[in-house]
Amino acid sequence: MTDAALQVRGLSAGYRHRKVIQDLTLPPFRAGEVHSLVGPNGAGKSTLMRALAGLQPAAGSVTLAGRELLGLSLAEHAKQITYMPQTLPQGVALSVLESVISALHASPTGGDGVRRQGMEQRAVAVLGRVGIMHLAMDGLDQLSGGQRQLVSLAQALVREPRVLLLDEPISALDLQHQLRVMKLVHELARERGMIALVVLHDLQAAARWSDGIVMMSRGRLIASGTPVQAITPQTLAQVYGVRARIEHCSRGMLQILVDDVLQPGEAVAP
Repeated sequence: MTDAALQVRGLSAGYRHRKVIQDLTLPPFRAGEVHSLVGPNGAGKSTLMRALAGLQPAAGSVTLAGRELLGLSLAEHAKQITYMPQTLPQGVALSVLESVISALHASPTGGDGVRRQGMEQRAVAVLGRVGIMHLAMDGLDQLSGGQRQLVSLAQALVREPRVLLLDEPISALDLQHQLRVMKLVHELARERGMIALVVLHDLQAAARWSDGIVMMSRGRLIASGTPVQAITPQTLAQVYGVRARIEHCSRGMLQILVDDVLQPGEAVAP
């Protein structure tokens, strides 16, 4: 439903002397959907995520179910949107279970009237859903990069946000865990009516698990729509500078086959 959507209009964000994103307007992101933000390094994807999370100064309009979010306090903003950065902070002397409970306790709504036992039950349930219950008593400083990434996901999910922002959630994961994470995000978006925005470099994963694709380059929107609409030989040439083919496997899933790097001045036929 449009009235439950997250809408971005005329958004500008960046640093004092350099705008990374300028006057960006995106299609609405609706409840229950997963949308992937794709594009090369420096496209503005992480800046956009931080602006949506209220962590980056921004101008323009970001509304959720018609309510303007820009200008809200960080605490009020966090009641609507949960942001998972690329990495967890270093030097945190907590177990995995304690860190997830702490994330719930720090949530603007998660700790209200919830007893310690209830918070532990929610944390344990999320760890089980993410598939890392066996790490519950391990210290964060004992984990691999991929394991820390899964803990960060659990910390975000335990808050049960209306909007979940994930910045490269599978970058450090092996193939099995990449599949588990994307499948879980897809399932939870449907179950909870949650909006999930995911920054991905893996276009194949983005095409498989996303309802919509937002392709960016140099702070600008290049293409948006379903994976078939947004990921084309022409957009891949424009954004990534590669010659590629789009095919479909026997199960109907989109397949991206990159043949070569484009030479200067080379064009891709429509």
